Amino acid sequence: MTEAVSVARPNGAFGSDHPIGVVVLGMGNVGTEVVRILRDNADDLRQRVGAPLALRGVAVRRLDVDRGIPAELLTTDAESLVTRPDVDLVIEVMGGIDPARSLITAALNAGKSVVTANKALLADYTGELAAAAERSRADLYFEAAVAGAIPVVRPLIQSLSGDRVNRVVGIVNGTTNFILSAMDETGADYAETLAEATRLGYAEADPTADVEGYDAAAKAAILASLAFHTRVTAADVYREGISRISAEDLETAAAVGCTVKLLAICERVPAGPGEPGPKEGGKERISVRVYPALIPRKHPLSSVNGAFNAIVVEADNAGRLMFYGQGAGGAPTAAAVMGDLVMAARNKFYSGRAPGESVYAELPIAPIGDTPTRYHVNLQVADRIGVLQAVAGEFAKHGVSISTVRQEGHGAGARLVVVTHHAEESALADTVAALAELESVTSVTSVLRLEGTEE
Repeated sequence: MTEAVSVARPNGAFGSDHPIGVVVLGMGNVGTEVVRILRDNADDLRQRVGAPLALRGVAVRRLDVDRGIPAELLTTDAESLVTRPDVDLVIEVMGGIDPARSLITAALNAGKSVVTANKALLADYTGELAAAAERSRADLYFEAAVAGAIPVVRPLIQSLSGDRVNRVVGIVNGTTNFILSAMDETGADYAETLAEATRLGYAEADPTADVEGYDAAAKAAILASLAFHTRVTAADVYREGISRISAEDLETAAAVGCTVKLLAICERVPAGPGEPGPKEGGKERISVRVYPALIPRKHPLSSVNGAFNAIVVEADNAGRLMFYGQGAGGAPTAAAVMGDLVMAARNKFYSGRAPGESVYAELPIAPIGDTPTRYHVNLQVADRIGVLQAVAGEFAKHGVSISTVRQEGHGAGARLVVVTHHAEESALADTVAALAELESVTSVTSVLRLEGTEE
């Protein structure tokens, strides 16, 4: 084994040969990969940190499973593991809210730094956990909680800390992106593609968290909190999933040079009606939302296919930045965990600290009804004179400007495809409700938002 180089650190608590104790909570796909990397790359990690990383234990649910590591490292007593005096860093990859929440809190209260990949927990309890970390001067790292191996959390916290972020938009769920990409490429319907995603292991047996947008909403809450220095929880995120997307929706999108993606969108929006804007001493607001939307084929996110993720960040001075890569899976997520682990271990070695939670801005959350967007509306209509005038009249009545109208088919198959200019979501929703009541409209076949355009 290569000897570590001694480093002079007047305030350091660890010598170059003094091990930094690490424990892992959970040994599923991600935990197994983390343990493997810790053991296989021990020499390299020692050189990068400055001291050896010693695996003190791994918390599991069952002890009667061969996990390929010494049995004495395994325990079902996670509570005792996270507060052991020879433990300095806790890696939480067990998932879920409880007992992960209490275990992380106990570790932080005991002065242990924590690395977690738990997006569901962070989406609702970052403030509570950050406060515990602050009290004990410990670190809380969570790069792996958003988009797997893609480094986006640290750039928002550190690289862009001197800039003003205006918008973060991305594809942050691999399961839904696989399904929509496959529907786009093959013309298959949603149910058929979901079944294939399940067979290939891209979708869970119960895919609700993914296909209904809960997973993406949790990640959106984390991204918005970091980008806008405002505490955002999953409950603040407007959410729609992809279970109502049809093969016809993808076909219609293709006809106008678009595809459909489940987007997480976090952006600054103007102050509400009658409220003073930032220049008048008031506060702008932020909109955080997750829904399927049409995006033009020329948009950089349109080419992100399969189970891959991508996030675009727009800032005043840095401009547009795009982060792309594998957003899930044991090895990619473990790579992000290990990056955080090295940073946390270095902080232990050099007596440093990671940046804490930044929520000074306290920007209000804009309700979805006040959010400006564009609509792509597909209407089944009667094939007779005056239909277009009646439809256009409803848009005008609700103050929504039409960008384009396309008529397709004849007779019983006649339909109108209407694309709007930007308008408030509430006005667009009221327009669609009114259209459904028109005698000349047989049905409102689909309503999708249109994102990624300059109009």
